[in-house]
Amino acid sequence: MTTDEKAVDVAKYIRQMGERAREAAAALARLSTEAKNAALAAIADALEARRGEISAANASDVARAKDVGITPAMLDRLTLTDARFDAMVAGLRHVASLPDPVGETIWTRKRPSGINIRKVRVPFGVVAVVFESRPNVFIDTAALCLKTGNAVILRGGKEAIETNKALSCAVCAALVGTGAEGAVQLVDILDHAAVTELVRAVGLVDVAIPRGGERLIRAMCEAALVPVLKHYKGVCHIYVDETADFDMALRILDNAKTQRPGVCNAAECLLVNAKVADAFLPRVETWAKEKGVTLHFASKESVDWEREFLALELNVGVVADCAEAVAHINRYGSHHSDCIVTADAAKAAAFLRDVDSAAVYHNVSTRFTDGAEFGMGAEIGISTDKLHARGPMGLEELTTYKYQITGEGITRA
Repeated sequence: MTTDEKAVDVAKYIRQMGERAREAAAALARLSTEAKNAALAAIADALEARRGEISAANASDVARAKDVGITPAMLDRLTLTDARFDAMVAGLRHVASLPDPVGETIWTRKRPSGINIRKVRVPFGVVAVVFESRPNVFIDTAALCLKTGNAVILRGGKEAIETNKALSCAVCAALVGTGAEGAVQLVDILDHAAVTELVRAVGLVDVAIPRGGERLIRAMCEAALVPVLKHYKGVCHIYVDETADFDMALRILDNAKTQRPGVCNAAECLLVNAKVADAFLPRVETWAKEKGVTLHFASKESVDWEREFLALELNVGVVADCAEAVAHINRYGSHHSDCIVTADAAKAAAFLRDVDSAAVYHNVSTRFTDGAEFGMGAEIGISTDKLHARGPMGLEELTTYKYQITGEGITRA
C-alpha cells in the first residue's frame, strides 16, 4: 500500500496492521526466553551496524525541528546524542539479561473440590504506543514488548519521522528469521486519524500507552475504546522540612530541577517549611541565579500550582508544616513523584504514607522515577493510574494473567 493510498483509507491501514500484529503476537507467545533474547541481541547488533544512517536521519529531523521553532524541551527529547544511542543499545542488552516474567507462577492453590489453580503471567497480546519526540522510546518499547511476548504498533510524532523510519528498518531487518517477524510495526503516516483508529481498534489492540504531553494523552483517552495506561503530566514537588540539611536539600533540588528539566520526573515546585524559609530561601535564590532557574514565589505573584514547566522554572511556596505540604501536594500535584527532605524519621514516614503519588521519596531526587533506575531495564512509561500499573512500567507491567485449572474429571457439586 502506498503512502497516498494509506492516507485515503487510514482505518483499513490500521486494521491491516492490527491483524498482522495479532498473528505476530500468537507466534511470540510460543517463543522461548532464549529465542526472545536472541531477537533482542540481533536488534542491538543491527543498531550498531546502522548507527551512521540512524544518526543522519535524526540530524535531519533535528534541523527541521529547529526551522519550525520547536520548544527547547521537545528539541532536547528529539536529539539522539551518541550517549543516548549507546544507552539505547545497552538497554536492549540489559532487557535481554532480565528474568522473563511470561509463564511465571504468581500463586497456586489446591481447593477442597480437588481442583488445582495456578495464576500465571501471560502477555497482553498487542500493545499500541503513541509517542512524541524521543526516538529512544521506539527501541525501549520494542525491547520490552518483545521480551514479554507482546506485538507492538508504534506511532511517533512528525518531528521524529525520519529517525523512527530508520529505527524501524533496522529492527524489522534484525527480526527476520527470529520467529518474531511482524512483531514491531511503525505507523508511518502522520494523519491524526491513525491515532484515533489505533485506540478504537477493539479486538485488535489490547492496550494503548501514550508517551507525550498532556494534550496528546487527553486526546487519546477521549477517543479510546481500548484500555489506556498513562500519566497526564509530572508536577513533582520537593518539600524541605524544618530539620532538613540545607546542603542536602540544595543538592537534591538541583538534581531534580536542572539535570534534565524537560522530563516528567523533574521538580516543578519547591515547598519550604516556614520555620526555615528565611534561612533557606536566600540560598535557593543564589542557586537559581547560578543555574539560570526562574523562580516564581507565591508570596510575590499569583502562581499556577498545577503547571508543568518542563523548563528551568520553578514554583516556590512556604508551608506551615509537613501536614500542610502533604495537603498541598495531594491537591495540586499530579500523583507522579514527590520528595521530602528531612532528618525527622517520623515526618518522613508520615509523608511517605500520606502523599498519594506513584513514587514518594525521602532525601532522594525525584529523577529516580525511571524504569532503569528501579532495576526494570527500559520502561514503557509511567502510570499515575491505580488499576493494573502504577509508577514506572517495566516487564511485569506489560503482562496480565490467566488462571490454569487442572484436575481429574472433577465436576462441581
